[in-house]
Amino acid sequence: MPDYRAMSDSQKEHTPPRKNTHKGIFLLPNLFTTGALFAGFYAIIAGMKGQFETAAIAVFLAMLLDGLDGRVARMTNTQSDFGAEYDSLSDMASFGLAPALVLYQWSLVHLVELGPLWGKLGWLAAFIYTASGALRLARFNTQIGTADKRYFQGLPSPAAAAVTVGAVWLCETYNISGQEVMLPAMILTVCAGLLMVSRFSYYSFKDLDFKKRVPFIAVLVIVLIFVLLSIETPTVLFGIFFLYMISGPILALFRGIRKRRKLAQNG
Repeated sequence: MPDYRAMSDSQKEHTPPRKNTHKGIFLLPNLFTTGALFAGFYAIIAGMKGQFETAAIAVFLAMLLDGLDGRVARMTNTQSDFGAEYDSLSDMASFGLAPALVLYQWSLVHLVELGPLWGKLGWLAAFIYTASGALRLARFNTQIGTADKRYFQGLPSPAAAAVTVGAVWLCETYNISGQEVMLPAMILTVCAGLLMVSRFSYYSFKDLDFKKRVPFIAVLVIVLIFVLLSIETPTVLFGIFFLYMISGPILALFRGIRKRRKLAQNG
């Protein structure tokens, strides 16, 4: 560190000023991110204790808080590189690690009853989901500012988490144990993981303008969704996110058919 007291005036002019290294962070948006991280961590703890319905609800709470932190940052003009990195790490814990561990503890751990090989396939399925979540988040971070904001490339990790833990919540509501559905649970876990790293396009809903006028029927649909959520919350949530999960491959199939028809007509 230069001793400014022992320097001449000319030396002081050519010495660059010291940078302030005590930079703070914005509190409000990072509070929401911390809340999402805590909810994801609590989901893991609840899953380890066998409280699977509570674990699933905690992941959905993490989704809600994760959706709010970015909006709060934009509304208050408190975006920062630190916040973006912190949010990504929180997403990895809440939507990459927590759902995999909850699924494993709820259902996949019972695959060992079918044989040692099946037991290994169980934790490998959970690892595929976790690794896919990490790869999905890394790819998303590198595409910020270049990708089409109207679409996500690959299934978003919060949606994948909603499908997997939504299935847990749904089964627990109807007294279906994970042991009874361990094979479908393994297939769902692997499919959700692979769809996260796929190249299928998923609508992001980021171009929706809530300030514009909408048809009256749209308000009725929203009211109907809220009514159904209040009656059959786990069923409706799982159904919505499962349809969203399969929308990517279905839309890609339709685009492929349309492209072949155009080529056939031009040919």
